[in-house]
Amino acid sequence: MSSKRSTVTAAPYDKRLKFEILNLSQYIERFRAEIARLNKGAPDANFKNMSDHLDAIIAHTDSATHEILKNLEEISDLVGRLQTKTKDAEAAALCDKAMEKTTSAMEACTFQDITGQRVTKIIRSMQFVEERVVAMVELMGRDSVEREPLPAAKLGKDPLLNGPQLPGNAISQDDIDKLFA
Repeated sequence: MSSKRSTVTAAPYDKRLKFEILNLSQYIERFRAEIARLNKGAPDANFKNMSDHLDAIIAHTDSATHEILKNLEEISDLVGRLQTKTKDAEAAALCDKAMEKTTSAMEACTFQDITGQRVTKIIRSMQFVEERVVAMVELMGRDSVEREPLPAAKLGKDPLLNGPQLPGNAISQDDIDKLFA
């Protein structure tokens, strides 16, 4: 009788165990598909591409800020030279005001450093996640992940929404000129 009792009481547990295994199996399949998408998906969907775009933001912002600062310093020098040439009090006051404005603009350019720091933190976080994804791909077996079908992309179909290209990926001006020739 004790064996009948254990089979009777075990039945609900068997159903629950099968249900949990099925759920776990489905979860693993969804997980594999997501890892496959991140691992070999559209170029704009992978971590490396996102990090490259953020690095490009830092580089372009840094370059633009240095160009702005260089021009502001040249303007300050010109205004200073102009100020030494004038005897007119009103012109001298205007030169002082111009110097204040260029100094204020130079101070405002410190945004670039803060932006760079914040973007760098994001890049490091993304690299950490990328390392974890790569480790999971290796654990699951790269072949099994690469065989997974890719889900249809929801975004990124419109090439006009992709923004500026990274250096090396952009179409050269010569290629554009050939299109119009």
